[in-house]
Amino acid sequence: MKPCLFSVSYAGLWGQHCLNLEQFLLKASELGYPTVELMAKRPHLSPLDWDDAALLDLKQRAAELGVEIATLACYNDFTAHGAAEVPWLEMQYQYIRAVARMARMLGARVVRVFTGYATADIACQADWQRCVEAVHTCAQAAADEGVLLGVQNHHDTAVSCEAYVEFLDDVDHPNCCAMFDPWSPALHGEDLYTWACRLAPRMVQTTLADYVKLKRFAYLPGLVNYRPLPDMVRAVPLGKGFIDYPGFFRGLRAGGFDGYVAYEMCSPLRGGGSERNLDQTARSSLATMQVLMQPSHPEGAVRG
Repeated sequence: MKPCLFSVSYAGLWGQHCLNLEQFLLKASELGYPTVELMAKRPHLSPLDWDDAALLDLKQRAAELGVEIATLACYNDFTAHGAAEVPWLEMQYQYIRAVARMARMLGARVVRVFTGYATADIACQADWQRCVEAVHTCAQAAADEGVLLGVQNHHDTAVSCEAYVEFLDDVDHPNCCAMFDPWSPALHGEDLYTWACRLAPRMVQTTLADYVKLKRFAYLPGLVNYRPLPDMVRAVPLGKGFIDYPGFFRGLRAGGFDGYVAYEMCSPLRGGGSERNLDQTARSSLATMQVLMQPSHPEGAVRG
């Protein structure tokens, strides 16, 4: 397994400190991450902003710093659509094809995609089929560029573990890989060991973050009481939250996974978004990842 730092962590999207891509590569090197995942949108690696010469310069800079560019992360929603005459899927295909081309030029192995958010209950089957066909199309586009397509279990369509496996089976393309992550399954109470073990042979990468749950309530004056609301979650350093990472990594090892293990700070973080706090969290999380990756490790070392 190879530790990887995701550039979204330093993209400023949640008010945190923002670095440009050259600064981010230097940061990853200084923090000790051997590989990186780059966000394929502004303010980082948007196809609108990077020509061939700039991509080659970025590739050279990464090589000088000894940092492998592993993955480019697309941001798509295959169920998003509005007016029927607008080619929503075609625009997303073109975007993902452009990112796959950039991945080839940068020497990256993987392009990450999502599925789609739910539209309406009555459209569930249609949403599913739309995403299956879209991912199949993009898997072939990535294959044409010589890179792998990875599907991350993030958007609503196929977000449960059983549905995720069913979805990948329906896509049925040799260039379509799993990027199974523990966050959503942990929120839904699924067994991380079991599913990591089952999905490991199909995986090219996983992406990690950790969270604490904060209970919420709404006051009801007439009852002089509170109504429970869904928990709020807040990002914390890896190993300090509720996600069963020891079980997850036991499953990965049992299933033979040997791909990239990316860390991301992609939501408001305990301690704030200063560069110092981001650096401390990324450094601490790398140390936890390195313990988790060992064939055997004391589980208490990754519990807060």
